[in-house]
Formats: sequence, structure tokens, C-alpha cells
Amino acid sequence: MDLVAGLEIFLAVGLLVAALISYVWEKVRMEITSLALLLSVLVICGLGLPKWPTLGEAMKVFSSEAPLTITAMFMVSAALTRHRLIEGLSKYLEGFTPYGYKPFMFLLLLTIAIFSAFVNNTPVVVILLPVAISLAKPLGVSSSKMLIPISYASIFGGCCTLLGTSTNILASGFMADSSYYPNMEGMGMFELVKIGLPLLTAGLLFLVFFGYRLLPEREALSSIISSIDRKEFLTEAIISKNSPLLGQRFGASSLGSTAGLRLLDVVRDGNSLSPSFATLDFKLGDRLILTCKPQGLIDARDEVGVEFFNSLSIGAEGVSVEEAVMVEGMVSPSSSFIGKKLSDANFRIKHNVAVVAVHRRGKNLQLRLQDLRLKTGDTLLFLGTELAVEELRVTEEVILLDHPPLPVQKQVFKALGVIGILAGIVFSASTAILPLSLASLLGVLALVATRLIKIKEAFKAVEWNIIFLIYAMLSVGVAMEKTGGSQLLAEAVLHVCMSTIGGEWKLVFAIALTYLLTALLTELLSNNATIALMAPVSLAVAHQLGLDEYSARAFVLTTCIASSASFITPIGYQTNTFVYGVGGYRFKDFAKFGIWPMALYMIGTTFLVSYYWGFFP
Repeated sequence: MDLVAGLEIFLAVGLLVAALISYVWEKVRMEITSLALLLSVLVICGLGLPKWPTLGEAMKVFSSEAPLTITAMFMVSAALTRHRLIEGLSKYLEGFTPYGYKPFMFLLLLTIAIFSAFVNNTPVVVILLPVAISLAKPLGVSSSKMLIPISYASIFGGCCTLLGTSTNILASGFMADSSYYPNMEGMGMFELVKIGLPLLTAGLLFLVFFGYRLLPEREALSSIISSIDRKEFLTEAIISKNSPLLGQRFGASSLGSTAGLRLLDVVRDGNSLSPSFATLDFKLGDRLILTCKPQGLIDARDEVGVEFFNSLSIGAEGVSVEEAVMVEGMVSPSSSFIGKKLSDANFRIKHNVAVVAVHRRGKNLQLRLQDLRLKTGDTLLFLGTELAVEELRVTEEVILLDHPPLPVQKQVFKALGVIGILAGIVFSASTAILPLSLASLLGVLALVATRLIKIKEAFKAVEWNIIFLIYAMLSVGVAMEKTGGSQLLAEAVLHVCMSTIGGEWKLVFAIALTYLLTALLTELLSNNATIALMAPVSLAVAHQLGLDEYSARAFVLTTCIASSASFITPIGYQTNTFVYGVGGYRFKDFAKFGIWPMALYMIGTTFLVSYYWGFFP
């Protein structure tokens, strides 16, 4: 290898490693990292390096069908979610709670797996989280006994079909565009079933029969924040002229020392000062939003320089109150709050509720709210009146977890219409009448034309950060392949295989090693980033082993299963991240419980792939 070629490989691998570190570090937003990676590859294309792809070759990633198909399927999933078919089915599942934990969980998890095999599993899990939490009490179990299984069941289902997860669609694109196997076709709609269905069956049985015993007892966020009493009242007060509170901070004032009184927000000149109000000095006319216990209200009424208003009597004359409720909510995947600072979201002004705590990945971020930017899956604890909470619920910006939203009966026929269009997409693609990309786009067009979803809602449902990531990883994949970086990684994998177990068992060991490497990467990265890296490498490994086109498919399908089967960390798969915050889990809970399904899927995939493709000696 000459020096220039070595430098080009180093440059391609360096860009990839830098991007992966940024994705794991999460200090820079995913779409910013992806855009920087994509632009870096394109800029280097203009330098005319001998083995680096030309600008035309790199730009071909925008003609890939995979991102287009994934975008369309986000929109189809949004239409299904909009008409609340899943909530409707969940109402029927409630009738099985008298039969106990195991029968109910089997039906619930089977339902999740079936839906996740054909639509994006993220909204499926998001919709069913309030269902599981509300039904945990009738079942006599903690919700933590149900939430991890819900996430895992969605993963099981996603591993069964081409539409089950975006990683499968992306891998299909790599198969169709492989330079190692130019005649290889993309993945069939049900090509993964022979591997995924036996694994799904074994996985569901494990969750049903061992989940209750092995999963921890954990409390939800609203139970963890024990310093806040649920029986509180909201009131408002104004700092008056000549008040001794002028120029003071709440914590250092006599009002702040009043027992049973908590300051939620300060409104100044019509603008909320949350979350920085605790460090600001009071000014004339500041409106204080307070939550108080009844005795705290009685004590506060005598505070000099504070005027309470909107008088309602609760036994404390002249003091205004409305009974407050506390509710837990999760930032939804399509929320407009994603990426915004908590202060910019302005829950107090827009929705008349206060955010009293934020949890992310099991950690309370209350002390860092000033500069906190909201992310998908963040769990927030809201305090507000019942009316304000119900108004927040219908916005669907956050998923409130106190109880599932009620399905609208008039939407049943519309939901069936969405299912009909989805069935048409599946039928057209599986029978090769139309390519999946075209069938998906026509399906979206049908949804919009029949007003089953508005075009604005469709675009809002797309997780654009994932689309940016896919294009970026496709571009760096082209650079890795042209410079020889992918082949270098493949040779490293092959070297480990040959130096550890050679001879008749080398193919079986190569499958196991490919699975293990992919599975470990997906626990740290997103599943899409992992498949974009490992699908080309798996094809290169198969090529290095001298396998034909048919046998090479086995390696790509192995990476499809492994990149989605993220069980031992809460950050490897988005649905795990959702239940992590909501269920009050700890990081180690995933490791202790997830190691079993991970072992099951690794051993099962290695055995099934080796059996079907004749790799056993």
C-alpha cells in the first residue's frame, strides 16, 4: 500500500470515527454532526485524490431509494397513529387483565410485535406506554415489569420483515448497490421471516415466563420526586409597591422560607422567566406563580408587599387557589419542542403548566434547566390545573402517561383505510409489482389524497435527524469502499476468524463474529449508523471468504438482526430510551436483564443462518 492510498484510508476512517464519537458523545445535535460529515466527504471529493470518490460518485447517495422509502414509511406510520387504531385495540386488551400477568403480557407483546413488523415501532411503543402504566395496577405489578418487555417486543417484530425497521430498508439498499456483488438483489419483504419468526417466538416466551422474575421493581418519575406533595394548590400573586421583597431572590426572602410554599415561575412584562427565575431579584409588578399546601396559603396571606388575586374561598379568606394535578409526560418523536431550550418551550405561558423536574436517561436534570435543550424521550413532570393538563394532552407535543388517550370511534373506518393502504404497499412490494420505494410513495400520496393525513402532519412525522444520518453514513460508506477502508476492516474480521477457528467451522464463526461486532456497535450507536457501517463490511467479509452471491446474503441478514437487537443498554435503540426514563430504570437494569435476550438472539441467529445456508460442516 503506497503512502497516498494509506492516507486516504486514514482520512476516511478518521472521518467515520470522529462522527461516531460525536454521535455517542451527544454534545452536538445528530443532524449537525451528520451534515458536517456529509459536507466533509463532498469537500474532499473536490481535492481530486486518486482513490477518493469523485463528486459525482459521492452525490449518487442522493439517488438511493432507501432514505426515500424510510421517509415515506414514517409518514404511513404517522397516519396509523393519527387514527388511533392501536389505542382502540388496547381497550380490548384491558379485558384480559383478570387472567393475570402472563396471559395478558403474551397478548400485549404479540400485538406490539405484529404492528412493529410493518410500521415504525417507535410510535407503537410510545402509544402503548400509557396503556401499560395504567394497567399495571389492575395486574398487581410495577410498571417496570412491563415497559422493558414492550420495547423488546417491538424489536422482535422489527426483525421479521423488510418494513419492520429502517435498518432493514437501508441494508436492502446496500445489497442492491454492492460493488462486490453487482447482481445481488435487494431484500425481499419476508426474507427475514425464517430467521426473525423463530427468534420472536423464543423471545416472547422468555419475556412472558421470566420477565416478572428477572425485571426490577422500579418507580416512575412522579413517584421518585418525593419532595413534591401531590396535594398542592396553584395560586398567583403580584409584587406590590414598597414591598420588602423588591430586590430580593425568592430563596433569600421571607416568602421563600414559608413552609409549604414553592415558586414555580415568575412572569415579568408578560414573559416567563423560567427556568432562571430562582436566581433573579424581584421587581415591581412581577407575577409569581406559586404552588402551596393549604397551610402555606394561610401563612402567605399575611406577607407584606404581596397581593393575591382571583379570590376563591377554600377556608382561607382572600387567598386564590385552584387545585393542582401532577402528571408525567414524555417528549414525543414529532414534537416541535425537540432541540428547543426549556425556556423557549415556555410551558407556563403556552400551556399554563409548570415543569418541576426533567429526567433524561434516569437522571434528574433539575439543576441544569437553564440551558437544557429538550430531546425525544425526555420525561417531564408537569404541575397544573386539570383543565391545563387536558389542553396539553390534546396538543400531542408530549405524551402524558397518566392514562392512555381515548380512541375516537368515528376514526375506525379511517384507521381501516390506512391499514388497507399499508397492505397495498406490502402486497405490491412483496410480489414485485412495484419497487418498495415507489409503492411507499404512492401509499403516502393515497393517504394525502384521501385526507387520511395532512401533508403538514406527514412531513412533521419524519424524523429528519435520522434521514440526515443515513445520507451522511452513505457518503462516508462510498469513501470507505473506494479507498479500501471497508476491505481493510473485512480483512481484520477475517484474520480474527482464521486465527481463532479455521477449517470447517470458519463460516459459522464468521457469522457469530459479524453478529457480535454489529451488536456491540449498536449498543453505542444508533441502529442506522451501525447498519450503514456493517452492511458493506459484511459483504466485504463474504467476498474475502470467496462466497457466492447467495451465501453473501446470509452475512447482510445477520447484520440486520444484530443492528436492531439492542438489549443491554438503554441508548442503543430509541424505544429502549423511551422506557428508560418513563420506567425509572437504572442503566444496569438493561445490562442485567438484556444479556439474556442478547445471548438468545446471537446464538439463535448464528444457528439459524448457518443451518439455512449450509455453513455447518
